[in-house]
Amino acid sequence: MKYQVLARKWRPHDFSEVVGQEHVVQPLANALRHERLHHAYLFTGTRGVGKTTLARVLAKAINCENRQDFNPCGVCQVCKELDEGRFLDLIEVDAASRTKVEDTRDLLDNAQYAPSRGRFKIYLIDEVHMLSGHSFNALLKTLEEPPPHIKFLLATTDPQKIPVTVLSRCLQFNLKRLLPEQIYGQMAHILQAEGIDFEPAAVKAIAGAADGSMRDGLSLLDQAIVYGAGRVGLVDVQAMLGTVAGQSLHGLLRALAAGDTHRVLAKIQEIACFSVDFDRVLEQLLLALHRIALNQFIPQFLEDADEEADIAALFTPEDVQLFYQIALLGRRDLAWAPDPKSGFEMLMLRLLVFKPVAVQSVPDTSPKTENPSADTRPVVDAVKGGQSWAAMVTAMHLEGVTKQLAVNCVLEHLDAKACTLTLDAAHQSLLTPKRCEKLQDALQTYLGAPVKLVITLAKKALDTPAIQEIRKQQGLQQAAVAAIHSDPQVKALQDQFDARVLPNSIEPL
Repeated sequence: MKYQVLARKWRPHDFSEVVGQEHVVQPLANALRHERLHHAYLFTGTRGVGKTTLARVLAKAINCENRQDFNPCGVCQVCKELDEGRFLDLIEVDAASRTKVEDTRDLLDNAQYAPSRGRFKIYLIDEVHMLSGHSFNALLKTLEEPPPHIKFLLATTDPQKIPVTVLSRCLQFNLKRLLPEQIYGQMAHILQAEGIDFEPAAVKAIAGAADGSMRDGLSLLDQAIVYGAGRVGLVDVQAMLGTVAGQSLHGLLRALAAGDTHRVLAKIQEIACFSVDFDRVLEQLLLALHRIALNQFIPQFLEDADEEADIAALFTPEDVQLFYQIALLGRRDLAWAPDPKSGFEMLMLRLLVFKPVAVQSVPDTSPKTENPSADTRPVVDAVKGGQSWAAMVTAMHLEGVTKQLAVNCVLEHLDAKACTLTLDAAHQSLLTPKRCEKLQDALQTYLGAPVKLVITLAKKALDTPAIQEIRKQQGLQQAAVAAIHSDPQVKALQDQFDARVLPNSIEPL
């Protein structure tokens, strides 16, 4: 017997066999039940989601001699002729190959004649957006005043290219991309019906690679059956798709969590031995990070996610979000790399370099006061004899911008485990991971303990060492000015020579 590919053999023959397009099937079913059929329907959506299939099922239901509620019976002469592609009153046109206005006019010349076999003469125009402007004008005249025995079923992947004058005369249905779970369910059903042995994980991998298209998924399934000599196994499917095994990807994530550059590069070399597509590997990495993020926020959301749960514990939520963003942007740049492997290695090194430090900024939860002062803040614990923060900053011998960060903070709490500072929000630009890391290193060296630094922001006046220093300098300046004006020699010079004191020339010693 002649072999028939799965996508054609398992094409739906009635509405009940259509997968994942309930939002389209329901209104069509109601229209058929109540005989409220429009003269023109437009089906839109990406490739392989069932646009043409739905149009053919609708054409069959419209002309079926013994319709079962809204479904075609499948056994009458009309249904048989439609299934066999020899029903005279269904005129199928591929607009991509018949774009000229002459073709459209020739097609519509017969629209005035009654159907020869069915109740309606149906024009099914696929990829209708490929028609020329003149062809659309020719079609528009018939759409405006259609004969009562004519129905138009249009399908397109690009409705934006269809003139609005045509769109306004059609009922438009947008078919959705299918979910991997929907594609997997249909493919598992087909394999069971065909008596083909398969591994669920392998079929799930194919469903993910189908990218929302049932037709693409079934084509890949055909390829996998041939590749595996009549069996659909995970190892064969991964080799066919150019993907890596889950354990290799999880090993890469564990090495990334440990910050181990040598292990990361070794895992990449191990993955490269399978001759994989690194764009697909990066796609798998993004999907894994997505699952890890879901596990961190809603652990019960995913099923069979024990491995993701273990890996999720190794990352902070901030790590996962940052890595996802870097990997997402890196996928765009992968095509520009000298070769995919080196581009992927640079991306992983980027993830290691930009791993967030332990310092974190959290919302301010301290009590709000009208005029806060250092006396009202928590007393520093007995570490280092309870020294003030200003004295600690001096003792740490900080320099540059790191010192500016420190002197614009106030000490909230200090013990052997953590040091909590509050930074004036006006100086938020000073707060960077590198400066925080330097400040934490200096603090740990000074205290002789692995103290974790936590910096919070406060949108209020703070009595920071910087403010204290400004207040001290202002006091010294005022004292110096007062001392000059009260000095007897200065007064004598003012009286005898009409001298005057220049304020800007006075500096405290």
